[in-house]
Amino acid sequence: MASDAVTPAAAATTAQVPHIALLLPLESKVFARHAIAVRDGFRAAAGVEDRPLLPVREYAVSGDVGGNLEGFRAAVAAGAQVVVGPLTRDAVTALAFGEPVPVPTLALNMPDDTGRMPGNLYVLGLQVETEARQVARLVWEAGRRTAATISGSGPVQRRMQAAFAAEFRRAGGSITTDIPFVSAPEKLRGAARSLNAVDSVFLALDHAEARSVRPYLGNVPLYATSSVHGGDLGPLAGHDLAGIHFIDMPWLLEPEHPRIAAYPRSKTPVSAELDRLYALGIDAWRIARLLLEGTRDIRLNGVTGRLVLGADGLIERELVAGRYADGRAQALLPGQREPAR
Repeated sequence: MASDAVTPAAAATTAQVPHIALLLPLESKVFARHAIAVRDGFRAAAGVEDRPLLPVREYAVSGDVGGNLEGFRAAVAAGAQVVVGPLTRDAVTALAFGEPVPVPTLALNMPDDTGRMPGNLYVLGLQVETEARQVARLVWEAGRRTAATISGSGPVQRRMQAAFAAEFRRAGGSITTDIPFVSAPEKLRGAARSLNAVDSVFLALDHAEARSVRPYLGNVPLYATSSVHGGDLGPLAGHDLAGIHFIDMPWLLEPEHPRIAAYPRSKTPVSAELDRLYALGIDAWRIARLLLEGTRDIRLNGVTGRLVLGADGLIERELVAGRYADGRAQALLPGQREPAR
């Protein structure tokens, strides 16, 4: 098991030993809590390993690009056979397009550009764009051909809306309108009246925004990403989101499934956001083990989704379909999904 994290400077003074390196921004004020969640999930998965592997060494870095690259170089110089990290988008981008990658490395975020990356670099992340594109395909497969979108003003919501719209149009669907989210009830009622001509609505909203707008949307089929799923927040929250179809990782939607329950949960209560990062840490460990063994045809039923290594080192993630019904979020089996029209 991993010991306490070391800094890159401290690693430079230690003997070279083959190991798995976990490179996380544990010293960043902005990203420390996210890094801790990933680290705890990684440790939890390593703790259930039934056969010996190389030791794990944690490298604590800051959130800036320079600190992450220094940590990466230190890990390689100290004997790392596999590196897991960086976690931040900027650091992953810098590693992908400006740094030699001499050992198999699993980055935990998507670079800004997904052009040709180094052969040893693999990418697993929790991108909203990937989820939005999967939702667009679900809407199309359900036989729906017109959609409106309701979007929050934040950058994440805008990226979500853009990805959904592009994928839905690529499939042949039509986006009739994008309605900006507003909190005033009279404006919500007015926005809802414009939805009569569509057969689906995509909610590019967070959990709180979706709860506030849902009562005004009637019976039009509603779809969303995992952003509307705040975890188990009680039946009131579930009833407020009644009927919304969404996707999320098995870790949150199928916690009692044997392959999910095999891994321990966080010892302290965490938000859904941090719980997803904890799950990312679990799958990061499992993929690191495969990379260490020389496996490159990665196909894994992970706790974050069904994982398949695709082009340019990108690990595609297929999530579980779910729906809010009877006051709670419920996973839908393939045969239970909304029938095509």
